[in-house]
Amino acid sequence: MIVNRRQLIAASGAALAGTVLSPAISAFAATALVQTKLPYDENALSPTISARTVGLHYGKHHAGYFKKLNTLVQNTAYADLSLEEIVTKSSAAKDQPIFNQAAQAWNHDFYWAQFNGGPAAPTGSFKEAVERDFGGMDGLKKKVVETSDTVFGTGWVWLVKDNEKLDVLGLPDAGTPLAVGKVPIIGIDVWEHAYYLDYENRRTEHVGAVLDNLVNWRYASEQF
Repeated sequence: MIVNRRQLIAASGAALAGTVLSPAISAFAATALVQTKLPYDENALSPTISARTVGLHYGKHHAGYFKKLNTLVQNTAYADLSLEEIVTKSSAAKDQPIFNQAAQAWNHDFYWAQFNGGPAAPTGSFKEAVERDFGGMDGLKKKVVETSDTVFGTGWVWLVKDNEKLDVLGLPDAGTPLAVGKVPIIGIDVWEHAYYLDYENRRTEHVGAVLDNLVNWRYASEQF
């Protein structure tokens, strides 16, 4: 749970009465942004994503984005914002160092969550939208895999909701739908650290396997 500056002061009001606030509690006191706990064991995604890859990806790369972001936002106007607010505001301000770390932290929180519960079937209005916009799940998966191959270097491939229509976006580096006004439905990391230990240079094979074996399409339905 993230405790912001106002909550901290309210909870500590009696103890602080008649005293001077510590320099650590300033107009821009840094909020402790906390990496979301992995919702399953590291070996739960194997063999599609190995426990070794999950350990490095979640424990090193994802954790590293939070660590760097918490350092960067100290004593700035971002210090008391939520992670999502930092992403959108740093994007609008073209504050690239902050955006890169915040977007990657948020993207990865979303990435791990979408696998929780396994490859359940799509439901309701989302299922209808998939049939309307892609001709069914096979068409959707084909589009995502093809788009992943167009991302040059590092980046993400996203299934998004754009008004009421579904679309697939290939975004470079820390690209996120939050920064372009789209609703994220599914996001597949195509940075090499997400797949290289298991698939070497076979990026599209990795993306296809993730879509077939790991994505919880009921979760996607809820996002839609």
